[in-house]
Amino acid sequence: MANHITTLPDFDTLYRAADDRRACVPVAAAGGAEPTVLQALRTACDRGWVAPIVVGREAEVRPSAEACGVSLDGFTLLDAEEPAEAAVAAVRAGRTRMLMKGQVATPALLRAILDPERGLRTGRMICQVVLMEIPRDRRRFLLADTGVTIKPTLQQKLDILQSAVEVAQRLGVPVSRVAALAASESVSAAMPETVHAAELQRRSATGELAGCVVQGPLSFDLAYAADAGDKKRLQGPVIGTADVMLFPDLASANLTVKAIMFTAECRFGGVLCGAGCPVVFMSRADSTATRLNSLALALRLAEQEV
Repeated sequence: MANHITTLPDFDTLYRAADDRRACVPVAAAGGAEPTVLQALRTACDRGWVAPIVVGREAEVRPSAEACGVSLDGFTLLDAEEPAEAAVAAVRAGRTRMLMKGQVATPALLRAILDPERGLRTGRMICQVVLMEIPRDRRRFLLADTGVTIKPTLQQKLDILQSAVEVAQRLGVPVSRVAALAASESVSAAMPETVHAAELQRRSATGELAGCVVQGPLSFDLAYAADAGDKKRLQGPVIGTADVMLFPDLASANLTVKAIMFTAECRFGGVLCGAGCPVVFMSRADSTATRLNSLALALRLAEQEV
């Protein structure tokens, strides 16, 4: 594997940064009657990271907390039949600077965020960016979009790319090496994602895309490992060194992330970008550790916002 070490921080670094913050950040958890959400919030609260606002039916939150042994000391309970809408309203009212997805369906949360009158629209696309850490190879990289747009157009990919590059910049990478992923390195009209990837590379080469160098189409192995480039006799500024991996569609993103999750020793966390505040956004099936990773990542992004 490549020996390249990116300047993206590992999660230990993000944890230390969160520990060193002078003041905790209010966070509204939509759908808080879920053990891993409550456990992550308890740990984050005890470490001084966040002041949790748990949104949902109080009659469900309290028994859930008791069943998993989580004290609600220091938590604010916001009783609500529609937790996604109530959590978004808390942001609009200035009660919190971050959202956290709990036991609510993704469409319900997105509807609340995208509501034209009561939501958190910014004019940007909503997309999920995941920070993936592979300790064995000392590799960290961002993956996008891993959770929202099923088949993004070229214009949507440009917006997703911008969000991922902005995340990288807030994490300390001024110029990201971006791999526009596809199943083949050859451009073919039969595979529209390769055409999109080549166009992104062209726009990067002409200086149209700020804060990044894009190469594509590239397969995952070429983006991840320099020796794959040696074997295929391919060169370029991104091969084996990608800071950002831009997926062609949601299916490939989901399959790749889940494959890494279940077959590699890894750490990861994810956020929604494009809304009016950072949104801690992972699957309802994710672990307490992953939710805590996502909180640490979101806190770093919230700290860097101007």
